[in-house]
Amino acid sequence: MPNQNKLADDLSQLLTNAMGVAQGAKDEAQTAMSGMIDRWLADRDFVTREEFDAVRAMAQKAREENEALKARLDALEAGKA
Repeated sequence: MPNQNKLADDLSQLLTNAMGVAQGAKDEAQTAMSGMIDRWLADRDFVTREEFDAVRAMAQKAREENEALKARLDALEAGKA
């Protein structure tokens, strides 16, 4: 009976260690894949969300300013007529 307990303990320890190694390999693979994707995206010159939002806000402000200037021009032209 003691041999069976020793065998079960050894098998349990082996499986526990194998799970730890598998988890470590999974984490390493995820880190490597994330790094590869980051490098691929950087090589494509994609903009970040923050950059996109900043440019969109600038474009919206310019559009509003253009509309205001057009309205002022239209008012000035109407005053001349």
